[in-house]
Amino acid sequence: MARDISRTRSFRLVSDSRRGTPAADANATASDQRLLDAYSRAVVHVVDSVGPAVVNIAVGRPTPRGEQSGAGSGVVVAPDGYILTNSHVVQRATRLSVGFTDGTTRPAQVVGTDPATDLAVIRTYDSGLAYARLGDSAQVRVGQLVIAMGNPLGFESSVSTGVVSARGRAMRSQEGRLIENIIQHTAPLNPGNSGGPLLDSHGNVIGINTAIIAMAQGIGFAVPANTANAVLSQILQFGRVRRGYLGIGGRLRPLDRRLVRALELPADQAVEVAKIDPGSPASAAGIRAGDIIVAMNDKPVRNVDDLHRMLSEWPLGEPVHLQILRGKELLTIQARPVEPATA
Repeated sequence: MARDISRTRSFRLVSDSRRGTPAADANATASDQRLLDAYSRAVVHVVDSVGPAVVNIAVGRPTPRGEQSGAGSGVVVAPDGYILTNSHVVQRATRLSVGFTDGTTRPAQVVGTDPATDLAVIRTYDSGLAYARLGDSAQVRVGQLVIAMGNPLGFESSVSTGVVSARGRAMRSQEGRLIENIIQHTAPLNPGNSGGPLLDSHGNVIGINTAIIAMAQGIGFAVPANTANAVLSQILQFGRVRRGYLGIGGRLRPLDRRLVRALELPADQAVEVAKIDPGSPASAAGIRAGDIIVAMNDKPVRNVDDLHRMLSEWPLGEPVHLQILRGKELLTIQARPVEPATA
């Protein structure tokens, strides 16, 4: 009989350890509830504090048969009415207005656009507006909570949440330039979210939502806040983003490994000059079609995107030193990038 009782007690202990005691279940439920409450409180706080700075943008564009209406989102980044959005949202706009969470609507004007990063600055002439702070997107970490706000499919003041799923993505702008350090996240986006803010749990803008992938689920992208801050500064100062221009057309050129070793070149691919614009800085410097640019200021130029990036970061009018392969001879040529005349 004693053996039977022992076996029964042993069975009960194993059974209890598997299903948990009522007290343990209650503690787990309370812990889960606290976590959920903390998550909810973070989202609610961000929505309450930043929501008034998020606007809906109504756009009118000319067509042969009249006017075509469009919509997007934006975020006020200065109390005197400056708003960040996407370049494609306001492209070709002849009519522009912004709607606020209090129900008011104000006319707006385009201050400047930068299709290369799909960013634009518009302004509604008012003062004392609620505005959001641009955070440091370099501090973004994979897995952190993010909150997207905007005007998806015309549903005003919509909020969605997710996490950062990747950093350092790259995608092409409408004009073909590479936008780098794109933030990939899982906060659901729909048409109309474009130009709205991506926020961290403190309410800082860490990105401007710019695109979704058709036929994919849970994949959204945002231009990082640090890029947006640089674009904003240049547009406010110059009315546009100024980038260095050499006046060459280039293409990727793999290099013979024996030549790479013999000349101690920094990479096994570079940019071959396919054409040169007449009167350009490249032409004035003596660069020729067929030259291969292997480095700029001793930094490897592995592709055209490398060259674009370096020129965009270089002060206009300051000379750069290009390491060029001409035949089997390695040359250093000085050129002075300028702003394109068409900018």
